[in-house]
Amino acid sequence: MANLKEIKRKIKSVQNTQKTTRAMKLVSTAKLKRAEMAAKQSRLYAIKINEVLSEIAYKINQHKNGAVESRFFDNNQTPRIVDVVFVTADKGLCGGFNVQTIKAVRHLLAEYSAQNITVRLRAVGRKGIAFFNFQGIELLSTYAGVSSSPSYEKAQEIIKSAIDDFIDGKTDKVILVHNGYKNMISQELKIVDIVPVASPIEAKETSSLMEVEPEANGEEILDSLIQKYFEYNMYYALIDSLAAEHSARMQAMENATNNAKERVGVLTLAYNKARQESITTELIEIISGVESMK
Repeated sequence: MANLKEIKRKIKSVQNTQKTTRAMKLVSTAKLKRAEMAAKQSRLYAIKINEVLSEIAYKINQHKNGAVESRFFDNNQTPRIVDVVFVTADKGLCGGFNVQTIKAVRHLLAEYSAQNITVRLRAVGRKGIAFFNFQGIELLSTYAGVSSSPSYEKAQEIIKSAIDDFIDGKTDKVILVHNGYKNMISQELKIVDIVPVASPIEAKETSSLMEVEPEANGEEILDSLIQKYFEYNMYYALIDSLAAEHSARMQAMENATNNAKERVGVLTLAYNKARQESITTELIEIISGVESMK
């Protein structure tokens, strides 16, 4: 009977876990719908502003004489110091979501270190911060509690210090790493060189915004556009990462719920077998007792 009680206790425990994971899946599904909508609405703007800046970089590189001189478009092929800004989740229970980002950052560390290039890390999200602190790897700056509730103001604060160091010549390159939303069941790792702004290999033959003559000062417009480019890329990375996090957690909780269901089935079968064995043993003992009294 002690064995039956132990199995029954395990069944109850697994069923409670199953209820928790099912509830977490429902919560993540509801949050995913809002985050997915925000990510999709922001994606078009992010793509367009990147296209515009890439085209500007191409024009400047093609016509350097008389063009606007800017360090943002000077593609340094041999950087000395690289800043890596990476985004992870503030919470766990989302499968391999954080692991993919951390692996990508460690790969960049190894790759640049092999070339004697210094890498400085700026971490967003408690999981990434905790991992690199545990590994004893220095983090230049940390931002906790941001990835779970992103805002444009927080994105400005994060990217500003990295860009200021680039302007002052303390760094030669800024890379943004995050695990982005692809669809309901998968995520896509994104590694973007924020600065210097990369120019396309070939110029597009379609109509260009660069053909428009601005009425105001061209340099003022360019400075404003560059600032918006930095800030919005950081903001989009936070939103995109949040949607991917909810997607990964929804899948992880669904898998956990299914595993719990299978485990309950196995334990129930074991309970029934043990109960049948117990009944059979009791019947044999009763029959043996009756036979011995004859």
